[in-house]
Amino acid sequence: MAELILVRHGQANSHATNEESYDQLSVLGAQQAEWLGAHLAGTNPHFDRVMTGTLNRQTETARNMGYEITTRDPRLNELSYFALAEALEAEHGIPAPREATEFARYLPQVIDHWVRGALSDVPESFDEFAGRITGVIDELCQDHGRILVVTSGGVIGMIMRHALGLETPGMAKVMLQIMNSSMHRLEHVHDMLMVGSFNATPHLDIPERAHARTFI
Repeated sequence: MAELILVRHGQANSHATNEESYDQLSVLGAQQAEWLGAHLAGTNPHFDRVMTGTLNRQTETARNMGYEITTRDPRLNELSYFALAEALEAEHGIPAPREATEFARYLPQVIDHWVRGALSDVPESFDEFAGRITGVIDELCQDHGRILVVTSGGVIGMIMRHALGLETPGMAKVMLQIMNSSMHRLEHVHDMLMVGSFNATPHLDIPERAHARTFI
């Protein structure tokens, strides 16, 4: 049986306007990762493998958690949000939100256009994104042991779509709810990928850390 513990990276540079400047942890993001690592150290710290994508914010999160990375797989990298947003505005006249409060209405529009193939000038199609994510997860399901996967919100949303058979609107809602440094547990049993928990943040649940529960 394979047990997968998915972790979204800590808060990144939320003021970024491109992929490169976004790809670094904020001070709070590094702290979120340290708290999560301390929580795991006091509960169940052992993993047979520790995997990340190749993005800085993913590898920095794993290291701040106190883990050595055994595998960096580019298939676990995030979707190209800024490129999608630029294409949505250029091809359909829908600008990216200027305030975080508008993001909940905006992201489903981006995903919908992408899924329907209505964005042409983007680094990868939705089907290509889905294929690489489901491919790596299906491979891990053939493995055994406890595997830590530090990745990104869009990737986790796609994995939940894969496990639960979600349609596009449901997947977009799931993506919006995934908090920085949150944990998600899946098990491959009886030839099925089962979701055991979603969006757990036990390291942030005490009142003194309420400020650290971030989505962006």
